[in-house]
Amino acid sequence: MNSRDVILGRIRAALGDTPVPEVPRDYRVAGAVEPDLDLLVDRLVDYKAVVHRGRAVAEVVASLAPGRLVVPPGLDPSWIPAGVTVVEDEHDADAVLTAASVAVAETGTIVLDGSADQGRRRLSLLPDLHVCVVRTDQVVASVPDAIARLDPRRPLTWISGPSATSDIELNRVEGVHGPRNLHVVLLPAEATGNGLRRG
Repeated sequence: MNSRDVILGRIRAALGDTPVPEVPRDYRVAGAVEPDLDLLVDRLVDYKAVVHRGRAVAEVVASLAPGRLVVPPGLDPSWIPAGVTVVEDEHDADAVLTAASVAVAETGTIVLDGSADQGRRRLSLLPDLHVCVVRTDQVVASVPDAIARLDPRRPLTWISGPSATSDIELNRVEGVHGPRNLHVVLLPAEATGNGLRRG
């Protein structure tokens, strides 16, 4: 008899004939609620992210004057504005531009899954500015909806606003574990290229 058996035996003896209580399984499942784009924007802004709606990606990136920009290899090249210096090493970059896999309206969370247009995890963690592009058809209502869409075998990075911590005396410090600035470009579902609608 090992320690586990001893402990479980003592618990069984203490419980005696007490009936096992029914465990409620009425939690929400995927598809229970429609995604709310305004709620997503509200949550993102609450997390101190800046949201851009109705603007072309390259226009937003150019307005932020990113300096040295790093991009994943599969990113749509029309999203990169002319005149911006693109570097290959994220250690040399001032900003990163990525796509996204899923965004959760209820929590304001964006998930990257390491796809070709999102790149390696550290790509989105090292530069001080992260510009992330989300299409409206990638927005889901809740975490169960996001889990249903994601492949758990992929490297998932869950982002809720700029990096921040309150570890020291509960004083909020931004940029400790990742970018201090998060800009989200919200594109219509039918957008193609630099955010233009399909005609």
